[in-house]
Amino acid sequence: MTQEPSPQQPILHHRARHETVVFGRLRTNQDRVADAITRFAGSMSFVYLHVGWFAVWIVLNAGLVGSAVVFDDFPFGLLTMIVSLEAIFLSTFVMISQNREATRAEVRANLDFETNLTAEVLVRAIAKHTGVDMAAVNEMVRAEIERTEQQLATRS
Repeated sequence: MTQEPSPQQPILHHRARHETVVFGRLRTNQDRVADAITRFAGSMSFVYLHVGWFAVWIVLNAGLVGSAVVFDDFPFGLLTMIVSLEAIFLSTFVMISQNREATRAEVRANLDFETNLTAEVLVRAIAKHTGVDMAAVNEMVRAEIERTEQQLATRS
């Protein structure tokens, strides 16, 4: 049973959460694999690997080391198919990672909202306790926002 806070106790019992911790709990092994593949596909190692792979493929299949090793004649239909399939899978992994980043941004926005709401409640409690007129403060904030919007509009 929770006890009502006394005037000496804090009003809110809120533990700050970090976006990385919250988001880490949402990640699955599949997400980790997709991120690792996307990270590697976006690296120079990936580019170097493909340059080497394509060079060897073309040298072998152009007959430069003998016709006995040719397995994919020009115009390299097998290579084209493999690269197309690779592109399909890589684009899927990229989309998975982008969706997860969107989820991460949503988690961050929710945590920001919680923090802002907590701050708002505390500010109002302090203002009430110290006799600050919140209506006057809100009016000053609105006026400042309008002034800033007008300044931005004249710059455009």
